[in-house]
Amino acid sequence: MTVSVIETTGEDHRIARLAALAISLMWIDAALPSPVPGIKPGLANIVTLVVLRRHGLVSALWVAALRVVAGSMLLGRFLTPGFVLSAAGAMASLLVLWLLSWLPRGWLASVGLSIPAAFAHMAAQLLLVGIWFMPGLNLWPLVPGFALFAWLGGLVNGLVAERLLRNT
Repeated sequence: MTVSVIETTGEDHRIARLAALAISLMWIDAALPSPVPGIKPGLANIVTLVVLRRHGLVSALWVAALRVVAGSMLLGRFLTPGFVLSAAGAMASLLVLWLLSWLPRGWLASVGLSIPAAFAHMAAQLLLVGIWFMPGLNLWPLVPGFALFAWLGGLVNGLVAERLLRNT
């Protein structure tokens, strides 16, 4: 019987390290008290933004996907509603980042990417809750509060990502 070895590249190692950092920040997020269920600062998105700006969309997609899957497994939330909401938010924010990546480089700084991505994340989660988890529930009164937190989280995460990009 022969054992085959999977060859890894430097890119694989970099993505693994960055995903591990994003998962660590996801753990910190999970430990923070929340004023309203579902509202977290999204600290792991800082890593996704830095990866996007430094290494491109494909690497950012890998880091985000690994963070959502592995992070939810480590937190004991894999395939729970929280996992589904996290995955939907991550996919929506990555879709927005992909659309914004078509703009000429330099048009948007990290904050200009982070805020629309945070809004997409929040919108996808509210949409999923309204359609699948709690159909018929009127979520419209919650939208302004969630939008405020999405804007604030996107602003802070974008500023931190920009600072990291400039200092490293």
